[in-house]
Amino acid sequence: MGHWFHQNIVEPGKLPALLAVASFVLTFVVTRTITRLIRAGKGPFRDVSPGGTHIHHVVPGVVLTVIGGFGAVGTGRHGIAASVCAVIFGVGVGLVLDEFALILHLQDVYWSEQGRQSVEVVILAAALALLVLGGYSPLGVNSLSADQQQDRGSVIVTIVVNFAFAVVTLFKGKPRTGLVGVLVPFVAVVGAIRLGRPGSPWARRFYRNRPKARAKAALRGYRHDIRWSGPRRRVQDLIGGAPDEPPGGRLPR
Repeated sequence: MGHWFHQNIVEPGKLPALLAVASFVLTFVVTRTITRLIRAGKGPFRDVSPGGTHIHHVVPGVVLTVIGGFGAVGTGRHGIAASVCAVIFGVGVGLVLDEFALILHLQDVYWSEQGRQSVEVVILAAALALLVLGGYSPLGVNSLSADQQQDRGSVIVTIVVNFAFAVVTLFKGKPRTGLVGVLVPFVAVVGAIRLGRPGSPWARRFYRNRPKARAKAALRGYRHDIRWSGPRRRVQDLIGGAPDEPPGGRLPR
């Protein structure tokens, strides 16, 4: 195990990346645990509100991200300094993405339905980071043979084709599939071939005069949402905590 770790993580310079991902995930877990305790009124933790101003943890998160990011650029991929900067960067990213919904909506929606977006972004960011750490490179360049890598034309064609599949997938209203497809081209190919989501830019442009395609896309989207919305919400609630119920009644399921 030690030999594998040194050969596959330390020597290629992946240790800072591993530390960044680990500190990012750990920071998110610890932060969510603390905020859930504050919400429940348990433990010694309280909101930080000097002078009556609530300081969201995205603020120190931005500071740490800037410090860690610039530090990582200056220290490279090896050495203790690089590892320390990676940890600082990971902690900052964990704090920032935990309040992604606040940045997106420019209001405190942490425990609202919109706050689920923070959990979803964290899960997606962690998955993409682990794929990169596992050796996947953007747009399938790592799948090229040594001979193909020597051929500049093959590299360019591979990048362009894979990028096109990822863009089509995004335009079909499948952002998660498109982002994962940037690192795993097969996923983007599947997303590009299948019908677009109803209401997506692709559907509005290409299904406008195709009622059968519109109906099929709507039916497929409805079935997908019915099948996966419940499990997805339960995972989000397990990880980030259930949002507050709106004043009008229960949250939609």
